[in-house]
Amino acid sequence: MRIEYDIKLGFKDVMIRPKRSTLKSRAQVNLVREFKFLHSPLTWQGIPIIAANMDTVGTFDMALALANKSLFTAIHKHYSLSDWRTFATNAPKNIENHIAISTGTGKKDLEKLASIFEINPNLKFICIDVANGYSEHFADFVKQTREHYPDKVIIAGNVVTGEMVEELLLSGADIVKVGIGPGSVCTTRVKTGVGYPQLSAIIECADAAHGLGGQIISDGGCTTPGDIAKAFGAGADFVMLGGMLAGHDESGGEIIERNGKPFRKFYGMSSSTAMEKHVGGVAEYRASEGKTVEVPYRGNVESTLQDILGGLRSTCTYVGAQRLKELTKRTTFIRVAEQENRVYED
Repeated sequence: MRIEYDIKLGFKDVMIRPKRSTLKSRAQVNLVREFKFLHSPLTWQGIPIIAANMDTVGTFDMALALANKSLFTAIHKHYSLSDWRTFATNAPKNIENHIAISTGTGKKDLEKLASIFEINPNLKFICIDVANGYSEHFADFVKQTREHYPDKVIIAGNVVTGEMVEELLLSGADIVKVGIGPGSVCTTRVKTGVGYPQLSAIIECADAAHGLGGQIISDGGCTTPGDIAKAFGAGADFVMLGGMLAGHDESGGEIIERNGKPFRKFYGMSSSTAMEKHVGGVAEYRASEGKTVEVPYRGNVESTLQDILGGLRSTCTYVGAQRLKELTKRTTFIRVAEQENRVYED
């Protein structure tokens, strides 16, 4: 046993200090980024915000809405091959630039992945997704997937430390997903005692990834547009959102009425709700590590996207970053004990 005494920080522990800026308007800020990858020869251009691969967020409908704004969606892994065929016949031609196929690490997962590529060989992104990316088996699966798909962009996660980011990149991943326990419907930290404050995880993992020419996704913990800005400021190349995109028309999830008001069900993918729905229940050797909540219905996702992108542009103007790429270099975090004046909150 050992104790690390270095302070580790989450989004609520800091704010971004403003700096002199030559920008006259938020309209001058360019949020589009272009990436080359460590292994794949492909390039990608767009706004690097990703809808999480949860079946109450990462839906085909969400993908269509986000692609229209040059954002990205990790499609959840529980769609059938029939669903993928139907989607392939109706989706716009450039949709492959804005979606990833999510997969687990079993033999059947690899077979399903191959079948989806048969339906649409032009799909470019694979998201290999497990809750705990620290197993040797996971790194081996990443290697195997890279061997099968040398030209595809491979996303792998989740981890929270630099050495495992390096391991996954060297195993064949192009992008590593960072985050254990920060999500709004994740209970891993209270069930297991394991986790890492998200801001520090981003800073340390980005440093490791960028040293090798890879990228990271900050996955989880964002509750406001300001948190997204902090994630980018800390060095995240992409930011993945779950709860912030839940409850919309495009999100999926059961609609429930409470006291005359509509809600949509939202749950973690390790929750008992998800496991009962997709694998017949919680296996006897494990515990649920997610919660199920009812999110107030929020209508079309477009208004939420405008709030997110507008907030991010505003951050850039406060620190003088004309491009999103410049935000990290322009960011100075200050430690704080409070974030906002809440006197008029219910």
